[in-house]
Amino acid sequence: MRDSKNISSDKKISELADKIRKTPGCVTTVVPIGNEAYNRLYTKMKSVNAMLAWGHARVIENLMGQRHRMNPPPVKAISDQFAASKSVIEKALMAQGRELQLVQRHKAEEDIAVAAASILARDEFVKGLAKLGKQFEVELPKGASAAVDAAAKKFVDERGAGELAKISKLHFRTALRAQGLPEPPKKELTGRP
Repeated sequence: MRDSKNISSDKKISELADKIRKTPGCVTTVVPIGNEAYNRLYTKMKSVNAMLAWGHARVIENLMGQRHRMNPPPVKAISDQFAASKSVIEKALMAQGRELQLVQRHKAEEDIAVAAASILARDEFVKGLAKLGKQFEVELPKGASAAVDAAAKKFVDERGAGELAKISKLHFRTALRAQGLPEPPKKELTGRP
């Protein structure tokens, strides 16, 4: 099993996600956050890590609600450590999630369950992006590139900046550039262990 970031084919992601969902005994859930909801949450939380922690906690809670389908019942949850402090997810856990031992580590996708979750999340993202493209009759490329910048700029030129929140994360540089707004200074990356 590989981390979804290492699989470039949307078709392969879809095939793997389908296999994961159909695996006997495998219980899955995904908490999709569309762009408009993402932008509202970001305005409220002001932190991508807080939003990720909320999403991870919600998934854990949803899975705990299905623990009757799991044999044996879960005793721990494993997550990638995306924040400097492990307490970010711990603080976001809800009642049922607090019953589990929470294991956070860098490169957690080396665990098959975390790799599978990454693939399911990527599949949800790819399908959501395709749905948005059909809804707005526009090609929405993935990632950060000149093609993404051009698509965002064209979208703003044709539909106005007010519609951008429906297809974009407004605090991202791409959205700022598309609107002709100044970008924040680039932060030096410190890397993770």
